Amino acid sequence: MKYIWSGRLKKDLHHLVRQFTFSIEIDKKMALFDVLGSIVHAEMLVTQKIISRQDGHRIISGLKKIQNEIKTDSFVFMPDDEDIHTAVERRLTELIGPCAGKLHTARSRNDQIVLDEKLYLKHIIPEMIASIVCFQKNLVKKAEECLGIYMPEFTHFQPAQPVLFAHHLLAYVTMCERDKDRFIDALKRINVSPLGACACVGTSFNIDPDYVAEKLNFETIFSNSIDAVSDRDFIIETISAIGILMVHLSRISEEFIIWHSPLIGFVDLPEEFCTGSSIMPQKKNPDVLELIRGKTSTVIGNLTGIFTLIKGLPLSYNRDLQEDKRFLFESCEISAVSLAILTEIIEKTKINANRMKESCKVGYIEATDIAEYLVTRGTPFRQAHHLVGKLVGIAAERNLPMAEIDEETLKMMGCDTETIHFIKTLDSQKSISLKKSKGGTGINQVKQEIKKWKSILK
Repeated sequence: MKYIWSGRLKKDLHHLVRQFTFSIEIDKKMALFDVLGSIVHAEMLVTQKIISRQDGHRIISGLKKIQNEIKTDSFVFMPDDEDIHTAVERRLTELIGPCAGKLHTARSRNDQIVLDEKLYLKHIIPEMIASIVCFQKNLVKKAEECLGIYMPEFTHFQPAQPVLFAHHLLAYVTMCERDKDRFIDALKRINVSPLGACACVGTSFNIDPDYVAEKLNFETIFSNSIDAVSDRDFIIETISAIGILMVHLSRISEEFIIWHSPLIGFVDLPEEFCTGSSIMPQKKNPDVLELIRGKTSTVIGNLTGIFTLIKGLPLSYNRDLQEDKRFLFESCEISAVSLAILTEIIEKTKINANRMKESCKVGYIEATDIAEYLVTRGTPFRQAHHLVGKLVGIAAERNLPMAEIDEETLKMMGCDTETIHFIKTLDSQKSISLKKSKGGTGINQVKQEIKKWKSILK
C-alpha cells in the first residue's frame, strides 16, 4: 500500500515498524469526531474557494456516508489503516475516487489529531459532570434518609467526636463539587480550536479558522500554530482532574470497605456489587470497591505517564504524542465506570444505625464537649483540656464510661454540681445537638446543607 506520506520514501515499511507505529486500534474512539471535523473543514475549503463547490459536495457526501457507517458499526477498518485519519481518507477515496485527496488541503494530521482529541473531551467531560451530579444526588438522598443516624467521626483513624452520618456523606458531595469545577475550568482550555495550525506554522492558503471554530462550537481559535500542535497540557489537566476525582472515589470506597467488615458492621453492601470466595463459603467480599481503589492507581500512573511523555519534547510536533491517547482514554473510561458503580452502591447500601450508635460508646468521644462546657463556666481551655484528659485516664483505668465515674471522684477533680450533671447526662446525641458553628454537624446545619445541595443539584 502507498501511504499518504510515501512519496519521499522508496522502500515499504518494515512489518515491525507498521506494528509498532500504527495507532488505529486506539484511534477508533475518535472516529466520529474525526469525520465531523473533516466535514466542517471541507465546508470551510469551499467557502474560501480553496476547492470547488462540486468537489466539496462530493467530499462531504462521502464523509456523511462514512459517518453513518461508523454509527452503524459497518465501517470496515483495514490492516493498512495507519490511524483514524488515514482510515477515513482511505474509505473516502474508495467512495468518491481521487477527489478525496483534496480534503487534506490546508490541514495536517498534527492539527487534526488535536482537534479530534478536543472534540472527544468536549463530548466526554459534560457526560462526566452529569455522572458526578448523579453520584452527588444519591449521596444527598442517602444523607436525608439517614438524618437521625450518628456515628463516631475519626481522626488518625481513632474515635474523635460524634457526628451525624449525613454530615459525613455530605463531605463527599462537597469534594465532588470541586471536581466538577475542575472539569468545567478545564473546558476553558479545551475549547480552543487548533485547526488551521497545520503541521506547525500555518498555511499559505486563505483559510478561515474562525469558521471551523464556530461550526464546531469552539469559543476561540489558537493564537500560536506551534503551541497548537505541540502541547497537550489540556490532556494533562483533564487527567489531573480525573485523578483527583478518583482519589475521592477511592477514599469513599475505602471507608465502605472498612465499614462493611463484620468487625465494624456500619454498612451492608448490596450483594450484586460483592463477590464470594473460591474457598471460604461465608465471604461477602467488597471486591468492586477494592477495584475502584486499585484502578485509582492506574489513573495516577496515567497522569505520571502523560507528564513524562511531554516533559522533554522539543517544539513542535513529535510522534511521541501519539501515546497521549492511551493515558486519556483509559482514565476517562475508569472514572466513568467507577462513578456509575458507586452511584448504585450508595443507593442500595443498608446502614446499620444501631451499630453506629453503639460505636459511639467507645473511645470517650464526648471528652471535647466536657472541655468546652468547662470553658463556658470560666475555665481556660488549656486547663479544661488537662482536667478532662485526667478524667479520661481515670475512666480508662476503671474500664468505665465517663458518665459512670462516681461523683466523689468528680468532685475531687474539681467538678461542681452543674459540671457533674453535664457529664452524667452527656451522650452522643446531646453532643451533636450542642454543635452551633456553621458547617458543623449540628442537626440544623446539616438540614440546611441538605436543602442547599438539593437546590444546587436539581
